[in-house]
Amino acid sequence: MLTLVTFLSWFGLIFVGVPVGFSLVFATLLFFALTDWNVVYFVGSLLVDSLDSFSLLSVPFFVLTGVLMNSSGITERIFRFAKALLGHYTGGMGHVNIFASLIFSGMSGSALADAGGLGQLEIKAMRDEGYDDDLCGGLTAASCIIGPLVPPSITMIIYGVIADQSIARLFLGGFVPGIILTFALMIMNYFICKKRGYKRAPKATMQERWISFKESFWALLTPFIIIGGIFSGYFTPTEAAVIATCYSMGLGFFVYKELTVKGFVKDVIETIKISGVTVLMIMGVTFFGQVIAREQISMKIAEVFLTFGKSPLMVLVMINLLLIFLGTFIEALALQVLVLPMLIPVVVQFGIDPVFFGVLSTLNLMIGILTPPMGMALFVVSRVGKIPVSTITRGVIPLLIPIILTLVLLTIFPQIVLFVPNLILGA
Repeated sequence: MLTLVTFLSWFGLIFVGVPVGFSLVFATLLFFALTDWNVVYFVGSLLVDSLDSFSLLSVPFFVLTGVLMNSSGITERIFRFAKALLGHYTGGMGHVNIFASLIFSGMSGSALADAGGLGQLEIKAMRDEGYDDDLCGGLTAASCIIGPLVPPSITMIIYGVIADQSIARLFLGGFVPGIILTFALMIMNYFICKKRGYKRAPKATMQERWISFKESFWALLTPFIIIGGIFSGYFTPTEAAVIATCYSMGLGFFVYKELTVKGFVKDVIETIKISGVTVLMIMGVTFFGQVIAREQISMKIAEVFLTFGKSPLMVLVMINLLLIFLGTFIEALALQVLVLPMLIPVVVQFGIDPVFFGVLSTLNLMIGILTPPMGMALFVVSRVGKIPVSTITRGVIPLLIPIILTLVLLTIFPQIVLFVPNLILGA
């Protein structure tokens, strides 16, 4: 009964607008006020210990890298290069949108940074070519979820900390699914654009392609530096995040010369705001975890899966459905740090590889940011593109088909995720 009251108080606080991290702390305080208040005296050390992770240090640096890319003119150069390559095909500007997101994802690792940074450019370019607002907004929102799959990925870093898994293996595991999702979205975009009869843009000349490549060359090196450095063993994911930030600063200040000291300070403040949400969420969930442990909620969930799940595949299907359902009304980060710690023991008990589950759950969480009422990508795209959320939702619906098909494919064939990390780092 107390557990139910605690969860209801948490949902009630969220409903009235209290941030998720604070609502978790308040709900937990209520629980221990009704049971054993002495536990609260150890909260300080508990919350500090929850942030004592070297891997977590990479999160603010990857966030800052993405913010710097947006303010330094780097995203514009990436977009122009993608347009020169793909703009002349059927649905060309949609392909450019998706391909630019793939490149940008190798730098920031954040879906919302992609939507906020590239979104305005992508929507304007698609509108100028005569694309309808529903497809402009829907495709911009859908393509941003490539970011957390392709390394570096902030979502996978947090999962690695929660599940105590290798960040490098998670990064490698997400690479192939990210490429598959990219092509799946491009195929759906092709059929939508062909049906609507959008005109094809003029083909860029070799000179135009060469110019756009030269302009974006230093920006395009960023993902190779990050990913290559991690997988070659030269530096850890956390060190890669710091190097990526320094490299982005160098491009902004000295190469493209579009970043000012005032702009840099503004970017740092924005990074602190974004990272603060993540830190607060992790601390709140760590405290809430005391309720989960005391009430043995993880064991009760495991018993449910053991009762109904007759095979690892059936368990994965059940988890997929659960995460997609919860993702419609719980913010992705809150869902990740609150629910996944309860599901990971179940996954391990059924012999499912935790690295594979990390990639699969990441895609599940990203589906959540595309579905109302808590679809954060919809709201970000709505803000930057000045398109009603209802219009964006209408555009996203057909694009959920290739995304869910990709999820089904990964669920049935785990080796799609595990092949690359096993090949490079060993089984």
